[in-house]
Amino acid sequence: MENATDSITTYETGTIEEVQDERGWDDATWILTSAFIIFTMQSGFGLLESGSVSKKNEVNIMVKNAIDVIFGGLSYWMFGYGISFGNDAGSNAFIGIGYFFVDDTDENMMGTLFSSFFFHTSFATTATTIVSGAMAERTKLESYILFSFLNTFVYALPTRWVWATSGWLNKLGAVDIAGAACVHLSGGVTGLVATLVLKPRTGRFEGKAIPPKMGMPTNAIFGMFMLWWGWLGFNCGSTYGITGGKWKLAARSAVTTITCSIGGGTVGIFLSYILKKRKFDILYLINGVLGSLVSGTAICALARPWEALLIGGIGGIISCLGGELIAKMKIDDPVGVVPVHAMCGLWSLIAVGLFVRIDRLEGVSRYNGLFYGGGLYMLGIQLLAGVVITVWTVATSYICLKILDLTLGLRMTLQEEILGADLVEHSLNGSYDKATGELRSVEGDLIEIVKSNGGAFYNDELKKLSDAVAMRMPREMFASVCTLGHGSGTYSNGEIIHIDNDFVPVTRDRHKLSVATISSLRRVTPIEDMSSIVSFRSTVTKNPTMESHPTRNSLTLVNKDVNTAEVTQGDPSILAIPVTTLPPLLLPDNNGETKTEQETKACVTEVVGTPGDTFGHTEN
Repeated sequence: MENATDSITTYETGTIEEVQDERGWDDATWILTSAFIIFTMQSGFGLLESGSVSKKNEVNIMVKNAIDVIFGGLSYWMFGYGISFGNDAGSNAFIGIGYFFVDDTDENMMGTLFSSFFFHTSFATTATTIVSGAMAERTKLESYILFSFLNTFVYALPTRWVWATSGWLNKLGAVDIAGAACVHLSGGVTGLVATLVLKPRTGRFEGKAIPPKMGMPTNAIFGMFMLWWGWLGFNCGSTYGITGGKWKLAARSAVTTITCSIGGGTVGIFLSYILKKRKFDILYLINGVLGSLVSGTAICALARPWEALLIGGIGGIISCLGGELIAKMKIDDPVGVVPVHAMCGLWSLIAVGLFVRIDRLEGVSRYNGLFYGGGLYMLGIQLLAGVVITVWTVATSYICLKILDLTLGLRMTLQEEILGADLVEHSLNGSYDKATGELRSVEGDLIEIVKSNGGAFYNDELKKLSDAVAMRMPREMFASVCTLGHGSGTYSNGEIIHIDNDFVPVTRDRHKLSVATISSLRRVTPIEDMSSIVSFRSTVTKNPTMESHPTRNSLTLVNKDVNTAEVTQGDPSILAIPVTTLPPLLLPDNNGETKTEQETKACVTEVVGTPGDTFGHTEN
């Protein structure tokens, strides 16, 4: 892999013009066809990631995969390809100069340049797409757009070092045929840095730290199949043609790819059966297959089938057990980016140092590996490549992500994360106004004014509400799952007769008591046959003997015939609502003493809130 004027001669001798005349169009056709297949991997990553996250974020993660192609592709056209493969004055073994804003008016060179650019664009966007899985469910879309644009720079330099004929690692003899280091190690390490900067999803490692359920396992498995298919284009296309002996290397790449995946898939299934108490865990299957595919990427055109089976099997172990390891380290990696891409990418480089042999067909490798009498040289070069690319990726991705975090902010707010990115970023199944906190239904009705300081109990209820909204649950059913989202207004016999944010009703029908509180209703003691309706903000009453006296720090209901009961906001308190008739039952008064209903003439409700909270009502 190298710049446009050299790339077609990766395994050739002679001038560019001679090679183009003799073989160029065959190789270009192969490259373009492979790139078409590679681009289907974007769909595979999108399905895998959307199936692995919660249903409140599945569309957002698909959008981010599209963003990777749009903005990652833009930056690769502007400067990424030039940094990797430019050969103008000033180019050296570290960085390329030239081919910025890729274009070519020379018809003789156009096909070579454009096929090379298109092929490598599919690799560059894949490297960024890998990272999106590690950042899932908590990253602001605005910040991610800028990240996908800037991450091209993180990717472009290592490709210069490994794939350009003038790259310093290439000159040393490093072998990475299809991007184990440049794509997977780089993407996986960036994903690790990103998840450490973002920190875990809310509640991920609290309590028993049970891993969140996959939102759509079928989509995740379908995504695995699409990636499997795309990997064949990834590896076979990396022979960079089919002329000469390259078609033989392409055929070997196909066999290596499939046997690696067989080895990893087998290991994943058996590990799951042993470690998961005779259950076949979906993540073990997916990570076993994908980890093995990454493991064979660096050596795909050079490995024998039995070597590929072994390399893939080891990769399956690394990806499955690596996922368990990072979870124990409390690193939140929703899709398994770190074990599959970073760990297995490094193993792929090491496998070259162990199993590679000198290539007599096209000169892809110039040295034997450790197991074939080459000593430690190739192993050392491959380890050097892995270490250098890891250090480079950690440094540059951290700087990029930290700048975005300090300026725009990387992470969504707690309430936005609870509601889900599909709703917050894309107004799916409703809408959310980030400025006012208004959560509305698809029809535009106000569901809840989301509070930023509601506390742990409020946030738990908000999560239940967001799940109900994501499932398109009818609004009248919200009361069955949470204490939020019933709107504010005046009720009569359980039906809304007026909606107004200024009305916070206390109502009663035959079956249950509906009490408006400042944040959430925790407990209601039902009492039969109460017909009074009272609003705390304005008097809405059927009983002229009842009045409303709102103040900033307290809510008071006054009945001329009954002692006043005051509720102070901020502390759980007893709310005494005068009633006309009470059935026989015992109720505590404000001092906690039990009295008969004739003595108290009140019903008891526990309320919570803080001064200045927006009124809303709940029903239980």
